[in-house]
Amino acid sequence: MRVSILTAATALAIGAAGPAMAQDLKLMTGPQGGSWYPLGGAIQNIVQNSMDGVSVQVLPGAGIANVKAVESGKVDLGFANSVSTVDAIQGNAPFETKATDVCNVATLYPQYFQVIALADSGINSPGDLAGKAAAVQPKGNTGEAITAHMLQSQGLSYDDLPRVNHGSYTDAVSLMKDGNADFFTLGTTVPAGAVMDLASARDIKVVPIEGEYLAKMQELNPGYKQIVIPAGSYPGQDADVNTIGYATHIIARCSLDADIVYNILKSLSEHVPDLSAIAKAVGNATPETMARDIGVPMHEGAARFYSENGAS
Repeated sequence: MRVSILTAATALAIGAAGPAMAQDLKLMTGPQGGSWYPLGGAIQNIVQNSMDGVSVQVLPGAGIANVKAVESGKVDLGFANSVSTVDAIQGNAPFETKATDVCNVATLYPQYFQVIALADSGINSPGDLAGKAAAVQPKGNTGEAITAHMLQSQGLSYDDLPRVNHGSYTDAVSLMKDGNADFFTLGTTVPAGAVMDLASARDIKVVPIEGEYLAKMQELNPGYKQIVIPAGSYPGQDADVNTIGYATHIIARCSLDADIVYNILKSLSEHVPDLSAIAKAVGNATPETMARDIGVPMHEGAARFYSENGAS
């Protein structure tokens, strides 16, 4: 009888342990039309094909919203932008408190804040935005927060613009094509598909942010760095254009199991070409670049991976 009880208990324990080993992870990405959403799908495939018992649910999101979702425990992982994640760690607006459960996993590639104007809009710098109709992303997106800073740096707000539409990249392109917006903003890779779509129908201008305009924005967020959109990135763009750059990175709950994060990172590092097929800029990723310090605490599992690969 004693043996039967022990056997039953052991079977019960094994049965309970089986499901516990499965990991159902949630990954927040970005809006459709940008690079994050399809990149999230590529990560989903890599992880599920490389790690037994691990599934990944890909969810749409945005830079700021993703950080908030990871911090609150609603999701396990997400894409984020260095400037807004640092704001979260420090408790700066639009974050109400300091984030304590957000850790860096991997820095992937640079992002470009892009101000795209119709060629005949008369917009040549951020100083020309007053009285111009805008198309921007919904609140919760890093690109929208940077747009608000850009206006603030010129003593403006959305109230000083005749029309402001908060929508997707697709919505912005439609508005621009129809002449219902003079400029739109986005934060993504170069070249951006949405901008190429617009340029196929209308003459465009890539508006520079440099000199005094950059300096005024750096007063609002020191994390803004100068980056160059190379000449020829878009039709009609014959010269380099200076703008604001920051880093796209993967974040995770600091409390997420270190072995899970370690193995995810190992899988991704072994499939960089697959990621690059979705977002070309990822093709330059190495353990050294992925381990770059961007002012966000490194996850324990990621730190172990980088240490083992000589990149800590």
